[in-house]
Amino acid sequence: MPIPYQELTVYRTIKDLGSDLAVRYPYESKFANVNGWRMHYIDEGPREAPPVLLLHGNPSWGWLWRDTIPPLLTAGYRVIVPDQIGFGLSEHPHTPSAHSLDNHAANLVALIDQLDLSGIFFVCHDWGGPTGLSALLTRQERATAVAVMSTWAWREPSSDFHRNMMPWMMLHAPLTGPLMMGRQGAFPGRSMYLSVVDRERILKDSLSAYVSVTPDVGDRRLTWQWPRSIPINPATDIAGERFDWLEAGVRNLNLPSTIIWGREELVFTAEVFCPHWHEIWPHAEGPHMVTGNHFLQEDSGAEIGDLLVEFARRNVPITKEA
Repeated sequence: MPIPYQELTVYRTIKDLGSDLAVRYPYESKFANVNGWRMHYIDEGPREAPPVLLLHGNPSWGWLWRDTIPPLLTAGYRVIVPDQIGFGLSEHPHTPSAHSLDNHAANLVALIDQLDLSGIFFVCHDWGGPTGLSALLTRQERATAVAVMSTWAWREPSSDFHRNMMPWMMLHAPLTGPLMMGRQGAFPGRSMYLSVVDRERILKDSLSAYVSVTPDVGDRRLTWQWPRSIPINPATDIAGERFDWLEAGVRNLNLPSTIIWGREELVFTAEVFCPHWHEIWPHAEGPHMVTGNHFLQEDSGAEIGDLLVEFARRNVPITKEA
């Protein structure tokens, strides 16, 4: 029997989720203190091998990468998957100030420094893009390559999805967001279900893994706090200057890079966002299109793993010593 959530608070491990979930995420839970918060992560594969850092967004956690991890491990890479603070098995702060873009990037920097990672292959999905790329820019000397998936790093072009009255404009309202995403649990429940191609599969196999880790209204704080940092109105943006800094920084990066996108992506549409990534990084490979909506790992996780391995073998080679 899994230990009740109330008795575990932030100390839960993968094993505490129950055997039906743990058997499909068969890794050892590890924890780090990052800027005063308890961060959960997994760290698998040879310690001397190049690290692949898989970064998730909202409202997911490391579980999203479960089918992507095995091809990377089989190829001999070290795979590190943190749960961003506020998600998964990491600590869930209830205070809004904990969930700024700067703080989340600083948490990743703290993890990178504690693990003393070098030669990192950053793989950034959704909010893992702004946070991961901010961390990369802060520790450029530790980076060797980067992949982007269904993410962005600029003010404009923005997503039409984010400018619609529903859901995003409503979620910026002071009462509607906490009601829909907090008390009613729209994130991660309905949003995950609507953001994959194979909805029958996620209902059967995966949705409980996302819902079960944020059972309390306060624990879901980040699911509506993070979207409020998306630049949609220059007059009210709270992170617009940070995105300006981020875009300028990624434009100056000269790292091997690849773009992986879902054919059915509705949030960051391929026809708008993939060309902009190529405008920023003309050398980038791809876009490699796979079956998938916004959470494309749910539909094509193993294929994404194979694409990352193929790219890494050419750009992040494993030395004989590893």
